Amino acid sequence: MDKPRLTLPSLALLGLCALFSSSALAESKGKIELVYGEWTTEIASTNLIKVVLEDLGYDVTIRSVAVGAMWQAIAEGDVDGMVAAWLPTTQQNYYDNVRDRIDDLGPNLIGTQVGLVVPSYVEIDTIAELKDSAERFDNKIIGIEPGTGIMRRTEQVMATYGLEEMKLVESSGPIMTAVLGDAIEDGDWVVVTGWTPHWIFSTHELKYLADPENIYGGVERIHTVVRKGLAEDMPEAYAVLDNFHWTPEQMGELMAWNEEKRADPYENARRWVETYPEVVEAWLP
Repeated sequence: MDKPRLTLPSLALLGLCALFSSSALAESKGKIELVYGEWTTEIASTNLIKVVLEDLGYDVTIRSVAVGAMWQAIAEGDVDGMVAAWLPTTQQNYYDNVRDRIDDLGPNLIGTQVGLVVPSYVEIDTIAELKDSAERFDNKIIGIEPGTGIMRRTEQVMATYGLEEMKLVESSGPIMTAVLGDAIEDGDWVVVTGWTPHWIFSTHELKYLADPENIYGGVERIHTVVRKGLAEDMPEAYAVLDNFHWTPEQMGELMAWNEEKRADPYENARRWVETYPEVVEAWLP
């Protein structure tokens, strides 16, 4: 018996049914909430993973919170995860407090660093030398948000190296970079809490001050952390988060786009996905 032939109208109907089914499937995949710290690195990575998950049909909300709240919210199961865990040094104490109540999916980026950063023209090379040169820096270390891992480490650094006469100034990532830029424009000495990857290293000539006591630690990694049960509740989303990884250079490009005038981190993340489909494909289940 001959197989029935599909006419053009019937093919069109099948296509419409398939489109409807795909749309219904996308709508049924559920809601995902991710948290992050208001840092240039995590603004880039969290918006990027939001775009990827949305393209798979998830309704994704991202929310900026304090670093301690990130870990606690995941441990309590109030949110689904983050791609913003700096380990094993910067956020290790937060991790230790909740390690039994979260799933650590491992690093999504390897090759990060944190520490005290100065313009390359500054004539000291170690943190220990700050003590005798404090006045050249106006007795200030320009920091970011209080309670972050790098600020807590910097407090330890100041105690260890005898920098009690210097003040650790609490601010934010954008304020820190603005102060740094203004000082460089005037040729002044300035020291800030810095990290890699960060766009400031592509726009200014900078250097880390050596940390012989290794309080900041060496090369770090950024991990993906999710709540318990996500693998069972949303296996596809879990697989994407588990597969997600990129390089400091790839992150740096997206971060640089975000520093452009009137930049929209979400739109830039979509632009990045469209520019590097082969990278994104490797993250899909």
